[in-house]
Amino acid sequence: MSYIPGMLLQGIDWLILFLFFALSLGIGVYSSRKSSENVQEFFKAGGNLPWWVLGISMVATTFSTDTPNLVTDIVRKNGISGNWVWWSFLLTGMLTVFFFARLWKRSGVLTDIEFYELRYSGRPASFLRGFRALYLGIFFNVVIISGVSLAAIKIGGVLLGLNPLPVLLISGFVTVLYSSLGGLRGVVFTDFLQFGLSLAGAIAAAWVSVNHPAVGGLDQLIQHPEIIDKLNFIPDINHWELFLAVFLIPVFVQWWSVWYPGSEPGGGGFIVQRMLAAKNENHALSSIMLFTIVHYAIRPWPWILVALCSILVFPNMESLQEAFPNADAAIVQDDMAYPAMLSFMPVGIMGLVVTSLVAAYMSTLSTMLNLGSSYVVNDFYQRFIRPDASQKHLIAIGRLTTVGIMVVGGYVALHLENALQTFDILLQIGAGTGLIYILRWYWWRINALSELVAMAASFFAALYFTFLHEVYFEPLPNAMELIGGILFTTGSWVLTAYLTRATDKEVLIAFVQKTKAPGPGWERIYGFLKNNGKKVDARPLFDFQAALLAFAAGITAVYAFLFGTGSILFGNLGSGLLLLLLAAVASGALFLLKKRLL
Repeated sequence: MSYIPGMLLQGIDWLILFLFFALSLGIGVYSSRKSSENVQEFFKAGGNLPWWVLGISMVATTFSTDTPNLVTDIVRKNGISGNWVWWSFLLTGMLTVFFFARLWKRSGVLTDIEFYELRYSGRPASFLRGFRALYLGIFFNVVIISGVSLAAIKIGGVLLGLNPLPVLLISGFVTVLYSSLGGLRGVVFTDFLQFGLSLAGAIAAAWVSVNHPAVGGLDQLIQHPEIIDKLNFIPDINHWELFLAVFLIPVFVQWWSVWYPGSEPGGGGFIVQRMLAAKNENHALSSIMLFTIVHYAIRPWPWILVALCSILVFPNMESLQEAFPNADAAIVQDDMAYPAMLSFMPVGIMGLVVTSLVAAYMSTLSTMLNLGSSYVVNDFYQRFIRPDASQKHLIAIGRLTTVGIMVVGGYVALHLENALQTFDILLQIGAGTGLIYILRWYWWRINALSELVAMAASFFAALYFTFLHEVYFEPLPNAMELIGGILFTTGSWVLTAYLTRATDKEVLIAFVQKTKAPGPGWERIYGFLKNNGKKVDARPLFDFQAALLAFAAGITAVYAFLFGTGSILFGNLGSGLLLLLLAAVASGALFLLKKRLL
């Protein structure tokens, strides 16, 4: 098969795509009046949104264009079990549900960066807030935006016959326009539309792929010699390096020790932004629970099926390059097999699938643009440059920042090659910082300097392994680099926490009085309050034992549903039904435990 530019989409397909653009812009325009009132409305939607809207918005954001490409890359290289590199983050999500959601909502901050001056004291806290605002708001957002934009470039090249620059100009323009007009409210409600389209498109793509002549249906797929070895849910322990890299390290180390956008230990980024926009603490908890269930239990299988089919249709890089000779050779990698499989969609379904991918791209892009803008405006510009700026002026700066972040992210996207490359870069940069984001809510000794050291240590470790290590030593597997970064970073910030001055006691007292932060790590502060005749509410914010049980039940329910569904898909009816029964029992336990936590 040869690639024919501009011939894959027909009239009805283009109509579906343009109608989606029009609806997205309409939502942005409709939301613009309310969002233009003040920064609370523009970046937080007034803090009054229901859990189900926020939960679906989180799912839509992580339903980005590069995610199916990433999954395809993983499956083609390491089989289904390779997905543990991101399945392991389910533990992070459940931890956030039961141990952090209510704390974040109770904090009352506008962004998770503002938290730093609520929790820490002095110049280190102010510097951390300002530096982190620019570091995450610009640098990290640019990396994320470039990753999802790279996927859009590949899809635009394969399905629309467009060069990279026009793809970025068209999709970026529409996204920037409705994001800057509607603020978070416009982003969230557009996400709701985009999630439905994205899920429908993914299912349609899987259906057509499984029925491709080279595949011959689901039964033929799972019995094919090239596929059988890729169907394991757990990596083969006999392949020790792979077992260590994609299962042991992610499940036992990575989920709590690595900071990754959307899976931050303790919550962060757009996850916290959505929880802060919830009506109350209960809505905040329920929103992150809905996101965690749908993200891990429902979405993966359509992507995995397409990835497996692609192995039979495009078995190597040469077949991909031969099929799409006009595509830039530099971007023809395993992750390109997903958009390549979409070239077989029939008229009408092609329009739905392409629109679903555009929707996924725009959802992630709009969220990251709004989040990055909120950091720059609230935590840097207003805090340090113009503290007396009017609300109208701040919103204008927010809109200008939105455009600027998009321009830089698009430029970087033109110099990347594959989705897994971006994933590995982000993991390495965040290696070792995760534990500090968990403990800062539960241990008074964590201070601003320890966070700064953790951030600097992880960044320099990433630079070392990326650019210097191989100059002097033999190259290490990615897993070993990750462990090295975690050990160096964790050791650095723990020593800093013990050897430097603690946060001012007045700040710690104000923090626990506002948030009712629980746990033995605060006994010293609560003891000081009692000894000095201060009134202390002795009731814990939540039942720790119930939270631990709910954490375990949630993990069991989601994994059991995920693998039960997969077992049934691959013909193992008995084990699949048993796993679904386990998921139902765990869900029942979770429902009962959740009542003790609200």
